[in-house]
Amino acid sequence: MTTQAAVYRGNKTFTVEHVTTPPPAKGEVQIDVAYCGICGTDLHIYLGHMDGRVGLERTIGHEMSGVIAAVGGGVTGLKPGQHIVVRPLDHCGDCPACRAGHEHICHKLKFIGIDSTGAFQQKWNVPAHTIHVLPDDLDLSHAALIEPLAVACHDVSRGKVQTGEDILVIGGGPIGMLVAMVARDAGANVTISEINENRLKYARGIGFNVMNPKELDVAKAIHDATGGKGADVVFEVSGTQPGVDLMTAAAATRGRIVMVAIHASKPTIDMFQFFWRELDLIGARVYRPEDYDAAMALLAKGVVDCDSFITDIQGLDDIQAAFETLTQNPNAMKSMIRMSEDVK
Repeated sequence: MTTQAAVYRGNKTFTVEHVTTPPPAKGEVQIDVAYCGICGTDLHIYLGHMDGRVGLERTIGHEMSGVIAAVGGGVTGLKPGQHIVVRPLDHCGDCPACRAGHEHICHKLKFIGIDSTGAFQQKWNVPAHTIHVLPDDLDLSHAALIEPLAVACHDVSRGKVQTGEDILVIGGGPIGMLVAMVARDAGANVTISEINENRLKYARGIGFNVMNPKELDVAKAIHDATGGKGADVVFEVSGTQPGVDLMTAAAATRGRIVMVAIHASKPTIDMFQFFWRELDLIGARVYRPEDYDAAMALLAKGVVDCDSFITDIQGLDDIQAAFETLTQNPNAMKSMIRMSEDVK
C-alpha cells in the first residue's frame, strides 16, 4: 500500500514522499496516523544534532494519535477502528533493567520514531505492546498530547510531589508547562522560572506564579516567598547551565531535584549544596505504562487546556515550514502535523 511520509534528509530538510507500507507483521499493529506533535527531540534531529544516530533517510515522530487499521498475527485485544496512542519504547526484555521491571530504561532501549521509523507518515506499523486504547470521545488532536503529558506524569511521580509542597519548575517550554500542570493537580504550589516572555504570558494566563531570572534573583525570591525554606521539589527542565545553578540554589533542606532536561554537554553542578542541605538528585527518563494511563485520566479531567496548548496544526505537506517556523520563532507551546484529513 502506497501512502505519504515525511523523510528526514539532513541539512534541515524533510521531503514528503510516497512510500510503500507493508501489512503488519506478526505481533504488530498498523495505524492510520491522525496527528503527530513536534517535540524538542524532533527539533534536535532537524537541526542535525543527531545525524549519527538517526541517519539521513528516516521518518521520525512519536507524539501521536491514530486509529488501528489492521492487526498482525498473534495480536489479541486490539481491533481495527480503535482510537489509540503509541508508547514508543521497544525494550529487549532480557537486560538487568528489564529483568528488574524497569523496561522503560532498558539497557538496549530503542526509541521508536528516533531509532526506528516514526509517526510522521500516514500509515505506521508498531509492536502491539506499545498500544494504549483511547476512549472514543477523546479528540484525536488532544490525544496527541498524551505522550508529552506522560513524560510530565513520570517526572512528578519521580519527584514524589505532595499536597501543599512548594515546587519550582525551571523552564516553561512544553514539558516544563505540563510538569507544572501535573504538579498543581497533585496539590502543590507551583512557580515557573522562564525567560521567554510569550511563555511567561501563557503561564500567567493559566494561573501560575512566574519569575523571570533576567529580572530578579529567582533563588532569593523562592526563599523569601517560602519563609526562608526554599522549594521542596525543583524540576530542571531548561537544559541550561543557569538552570542547573538555580536548581541547587533554590532547593529547600532535604529538597528533591528532578533532572528532566537532556543537556547537550555535561553541566557543572554545585555538589557542596547536596552535602550542606542533604539534597536528593533524581533522574527521570521517559515513562512507564501507568504514566500513560495517568496522562489519559488527566486529559479527561481537563487538567490541560488542550485548545490553548496546541498552538497550531498544519498538514503533512507543510511539515518543512512547520519546523522552520519553530526554529526561527520558538514561541509555540505545541505545533502539530495532521497526517490525513480522512482519519477521524
